[in-house]
Amino acid sequence: MKSLAKRAQLVVTCSPFRHSASLRWYGSGKETAREYLEKSAAPFEVFDRRAKLMQRDRAASRIVDSREVDYLRDEVAARVADRLLDIKRRYHTVVELGAGCGHLAKAVDDDMMDKLIMCEMSPHALDRDVDTEYDVHVERRVMNEEMPKFEDESLDAVVSSMSMHWVNDLPGMLIQIRKALVPDGVFIGAMLGGESLFELRSSLQLADIERDGGIAARVSPLTDTRDVGSLLNRSGLTLSTIDVDNIVVNYPSMLHLISDINAMGEGNAVVQRLPFIKRDTLFAASAIYKGKWTWCQYPEKEQLLIANYITTCTYL
Repeated sequence: MKSLAKRAQLVVTCSPFRHSASLRWYGSGKETAREYLEKSAAPFEVFDRRAKLMQRDRAASRIVDSREVDYLRDEVAARVADRLLDIKRRYHTVVELGAGCGHLAKAVDDDMMDKLIMCEMSPHALDRDVDTEYDVHVERRVMNEEMPKFEDESLDAVVSSMSMHWVNDLPGMLIQIRKALVPDGVFIGAMLGGESLFELRSSLQLADIERDGGIAARVSPLTDTRDVGSLLNRSGLTLSTIDVDNIVVNYPSMLHLISDINAMGEGNAVVQRLPFIKRDTLFAASAIYKGKWTWCQYPEKEQLLIANYITTCTYL
């Protein structure tokens, strides 16, 4: 993996986790669970997709800052590429949903596939590195990953790296993926989940309680690992394997962490989010973070703060 941003240090630990789940269906007997889910109404919206598009466009338009924080998505994309290599097969067409600026394209080559179709709802992110030459033929498409549109049984493999945690209708998205895959097709998805950034979340919550007497939605909710297997089964994607990886990044301060999150286009996009955070609450959270989550391997060097990114990777 290429060098990381100067202000962040990456420590990679892997926590293998295997989970399987089954779906019990108590219907009338006239329709299957899959048929019921496919015709069900649109789900309740948790995330503001319009705001997320604006965040991604704004982040990608600041090219220098955006490239400095590619370290996390590059690392996750490399792990997704490793999962593709685990399956001894050469693919004709692979679709990546939520491709961002082309992180997976940097980790694959033409020995693995003939063509990679990069689908991303942000045209600024999709075209940020349009002049970059990759080791595989790429095709770019502006597409909302929440509603992928492909012909049935037309794709060998579909992957999604660091995008699904912003999707409102995960079952609906997975159903469309299942329809687009050939009968022995492969789906690999990696998303932030579980207790990602629990240090930041808990520090902000404690500061909110101390200053305002309540808790605000400062960090977006994430899918629990135990629910991923059920989501896959509900969508008709069976025989899945789920891994949980813990990626630890060290930052000089909480403000550096927040700055990097915004530069990634990964800022809070909850529908009912507050428009701002008060200065005294922010400084209180920063002090709590420093007091609880400081790490220093060598006493003579600068102390660093820990931030955990827990990624859930599923593959069939």
